[in-house]
Amino acid sequence: MAAITAALIKQVREDTGAGMLDVKKALTEAEGDVARAKEIIRAKGIAAAGKREGRKAQEGTIASKVVVTAEGQTGYAIELNSETDFVAKTPKFVEFADTVLGYAIEAGADSAAEANAAKAGEGTVEEFVKEEASTFGEHIKIGQFAKVSGEHVEIYAHKKSAEMPPSIVAMIATDKAGAAVAHEAALQISAMGAKWLTREDVPADVVESETRVATEKSQAEGKPEKIIPKIVEGRLNAFYKETVLLEQQFVKDPSKTVGDLFKEVGGKAIAFARVEVGKGEEE
Repeated sequence: MAAITAALIKQVREDTGAGMLDVKKALTEAEGDVARAKEIIRAKGIAAAGKREGRKAQEGTIASKVVVTAEGQTGYAIELNSETDFVAKTPKFVEFADTVLGYAIEAGADSAAEANAAKAGEGTVEEFVKEEASTFGEHIKIGQFAKVSGEHVEIYAHKKSAEMPPSIVAMIATDKAGAAVAHEAALQISAMGAKWLTREDVPADVVESETRVATEKSQAEGKPEKIIPKIVEGRLNAFYKETVLLEQQFVKDPSKTVGDLFKEVGGKAIAFARVEVGKGEEE
């Protein structure tokens, strides 16, 4: 059993918003397993209303572009972080983000690591960013990176306010027929934050965790044992409707799903990505 340290307690409290005593109990029951402790807290409905969403916030913007290829189109999006929104909203910073994206596209990067390693003048993009940081007077770095490809790629860049640059970029790749509803799908991705395209794309360990949480929650509620499997199935379906793009209710017409949109035009969604400023990995 792992020691229940103050660091572990702090981590679970920050991720769930639960009280210290509840966190200690959950960690003890989970024998120090952080992921399991979080499941226990969720199953017991302990998480506080003040639960923090996402990781430590960072300022910045997202540069994005669709490039025509021999196979169709490829969409790129890269997050460039700054310390303050004061710097992030300057035209110079926005232009700098576009330049960094250009180097990543030229290198055919598939990840943030490859974007950092891309050639920029006599050095790499990572070196270029560090050198230019002095002109902004802040620490500047590449955050998230996304890339999708298909016959058609649609990009929607969302600004939280008129004076700020894009803080959310949604991209979706479709076949030719699906292009007819690609813009609506991109708006949906931006607003509703789906995590997977289809339920088959949901990782097995995530399904197992959600099943375990739903089962334990049903047991804690005192539901009859014989109907728990049915309740768990219903809760899993609700989870899919919230997190799977093609199963989400279409925000502009809740009587249909996003999957229905594509069926109506005989089209297909191939892949999607959503990048939001401040939602990537911490340094």
